[in-house]
Amino acid sequence: MSELNILINTIEAKLEALINKIDILEREKIELEKRLTLEIDEKKVINESLNQLKLNYDSLKYVNSLLGSEEHKRETKLKINSLIREIDHCISQLSK
Repeated sequence: MSELNILINTIEAKLEALINKIDILEREKIELEKRLTLEIDEKKVINESLNQLKLNYDSLKYVNSLLGSEEHKRETKLKINSLIREIDHCISQLSK
């Protein structure tokens, strides 16, 4: 009977250790989920900032080409032609 008690005590100790390990892992999981959420939010902010910077860069390129820069004249002409096509399309839609 003594061996049975020892075996039961050993199993109880191991079970208690497993329960403690599960609690620790659950707390770590919650912390990692919080960190992941923060990282995702930070990534969104960085992407929005990057997109805004790209828009600013494109605007500066077009303005620079309008001011006489040879480097971006072709892009500016293409953009102007695209805008004219859009305006023509809008006018044709309005006249229907």
